[in-house]
Amino acid sequence: MFVNSFVALIGLWALSVGAAPSFYPRDSGNGTCRKTKVAILGGGVAGITAAQALTNQSITDFLIVEYNGDIGGRMVHTPFGADQAGNPYTVELGANWIQGLGTEGGPENPIWTFGKKYNISNTYSDYESILTYNETGAVDFTNLIGDFETAWTDFEQAAGTILTENLQDRSFRAGLSQAGWKPKKNMAAQAAEWWEWDFETSYPPDESSFVFGITGYNLSFYQFSDENNFVTDQRGFNHWLKSIASTFLTANDTRLLLDTIVTDVHYSDTGVLVTTEDGSCIEADYAICTFSLGVLQNDDAVTFHPEFPEWKDTSIATFQIGTYTKIFFQFNETFWDPDTQFFLYASPTTRGYYPVWQSLSTEGFHPDSNIIFATVVGREAYRIEAQSDDETKAEALEVLAQMFPDVDIPEPTAFLYPRWSTTPWSYGSYSNWPVGTTLETHQNLRANIGRLYFAGEHTSTEYFGFLHGAWFEGREAGQRIAGVIAKDAEYGANSTCKNEAGCGDHVKYEVLHGTTELYEYNALNGMGADPFYVAGS
Repeated sequence: MFVNSFVALIGLWALSVGAAPSFYPRDSGNGTCRKTKVAILGGGVAGITAAQALTNQSITDFLIVEYNGDIGGRMVHTPFGADQAGNPYTVELGANWIQGLGTEGGPENPIWTFGKKYNISNTYSDYESILTYNETGAVDFTNLIGDFETAWTDFEQAAGTILTENLQDRSFRAGLSQAGWKPKKNMAAQAAEWWEWDFETSYPPDESSFVFGITGYNLSFYQFSDENNFVTDQRGFNHWLKSIASTFLTANDTRLLLDTIVTDVHYSDTGVLVTTEDGSCIEADYAICTFSLGVLQNDDAVTFHPEFPEWKDTSIATFQIGTYTKIFFQFNETFWDPDTQFFLYASPTTRGYYPVWQSLSTEGFHPDSNIIFATVVGREAYRIEAQSDDETKAEALEVLAQMFPDVDIPEPTAFLYPRWSTTPWSYGSYSNWPVGTTLETHQNLRANIGRLYFAGEHTSTEYFGFLHGAWFEGREAGQRIAGVIAKDAEYGANSTCKNEAGCGDHVKYEVLHGTTELYEYNALNGMGADPFYVAGS
């Protein structure tokens, strides 16, 4: 009898949101369908921050649905190698830096605030501590890094002009070229460019927006600070997020559903129904979807009913999800300079081929650990993630042999790298803003559909690609829903706030324009920062 009632409930729900019968969720294996005020889909930074924002507004009736067995999302660590006592080190597979800390008397990055509060161990990344190499060994081309940075002062002003005068965006490559930076076939210059741009964005200049590339950089590194601190905490970077969660979630809290895989989401103007892999479901008044852009773009991940409207689908299809892959090695010795943090390699043939190596054996990181890791992004990341560990290890060891020709490179005692582009709960690392895209298109990425809201680093106009972007967007989504609930409680149902900053529905654009007007850079479109930072002044 109960199962029949459940099937009837599903059928009525599907009809109410216009789903075809073939899209009905399957029958519940255990016949359970929990009810809640807010379903939060994903337990990463945005999800936990949304739950905290709801709690701060005295809304405690929520469920957090998390694919993995722990919270943190793409801020995830793993044991690697071992010290002399045989204890493994903790290394971060995903997010690893606190980027843009804060200035005295000025704004402070919330991740830095929490890092200090919860004593997250971190070390200043000294980007001046770098040695450069090519296939012949050590070759000093650090002057090219200086040349790029000199050109930066010119092209960021050009980006500001485009923004303030409502001109057409162009590629970052075009901006570089017009500022006199033209690396062409100079592979050392290509490596310097990779170091300055791809290393941060996970996309090449040719595929990145000029205006919003500059804007995104300035809002973090000018507004907060230009410092980047590398997290080495052996509890894991996500310890600060777990500490925050512990302030409103108890041990074994039944509102946190770990190891729970969402398969279908039915949404409407009256509620959201979430179905999970085990056949059970969650019936919610509101939902906050914090799935990565990669998951939203992957048709095999989660099915939404009805299909997203064109304005939403266009924004999801337009924005980019990059892959940032760290390849860890532990050796029986530190054969590289133990006092240098970074090593930049210029391949003679391929841009971005094992270009940056970072020592963790250096003071302030994991001294005497004999650990070094390489970073690849974009197409090279996709390539190595599709091949075997042995193939990748052999390629990387050959690069080290070229960098250090006087060293007999030993076999590593430990070797590891993640495969973010194929990980089913992420399908990538973080987002990037493509060429010629308007702020209106990005706002559609943020905008809710009925009672289904969205949050994550990719929905952040100001801080896309950063942990603090996920934090701000999770807070925004939680506060918007809390505002609606509070208003309904005071004035009755259907009295919700519309298109207001911090409450109710987001602004959306069903008709897109070719450029972004200066007046559109406002809080309703997710850009509440001082125009000084936006314009690249």
